[in-house]
Amino acid sequence: MELNENETLDDLENGYSLLQRRDGFRFGIDAVLLSDFAKCNVGRLIDLCTGTGIVAVLLAAKTEIPHIDAVEIQKEIADMAARSVRYNKLEERVRIRCADLKDAPDIYGKSVFDAVTVNPPYMKSGAGLVNDADIKLISRHEVCCMLEDVMRVSADLLKTRGRLFMVHRPQRLADLIYLMRVYKIEPKRMRLVAPMEGKAANLVLIEGIKNAGSELRLMPTLYVYEKNGAYTKEIDTIYGR
Repeated sequence: MELNENETLDDLENGYSLLQRRDGFRFGIDAVLLSDFAKCNVGRLIDLCTGTGIVAVLLAAKTEIPHIDAVEIQKEIADMAARSVRYNKLEERVRIRCADLKDAPDIYGKSVFDAVTVNPPYMKSGAGLVNDADIKLISRHEVCCMLEDVMRVSADLLKTRGRLFMVHRPQRLADLIYLMRVYKIEPKRMRLVAPMEGKAANLVLIEGIKNAGSELRLMPTLYVYEKNGAYTKEIDTIYGR
């Protein structure tokens, strides 16, 4: 593949590769954990805020889902994701669209997906340190969509009993659960992620089911590193090592 200036083609160590910008927002462990948390064999899934398509590509590797749609608002990043899909010969299973996620129900229709995955911007607009680069700003801060937009759109897209999988910051957990219930996506499974034992959690994985009854199951905390700095065995397993 011919790379554009400032691009890298990174080996995902699972038979697939991914295009990323050298100076742009590059995927992190949150995307890897989300793809593992969300692995399921449903008929049709959509990944919102897909960025360079990392979650969509990892789910294609981890599951047999035949139809994976993915939406990204930034044209340059959506183009990179589409080129990664072509490079990995996943065109028959994964389709990237450059669009505002708020338009997704009009584009795809309502109540058509079995599952939604989303790794949304974590920071409220005006909160935290703002990066001057537009791509990083949009990826990290609620500039183009708010958390409520994500919940409303997910509820519109999901079939009854469809599943929403999300990764976010624990600081937003009250907002997450409140908005899930506002839009009738009942929280069903949650897992905190901490750097290591004794450290506070810095990520939360949460699954909700549309129009389901109330019953939330808390999973054991997932630790990323051992005390010696090596990945834990569970993280190595998630990475496929």
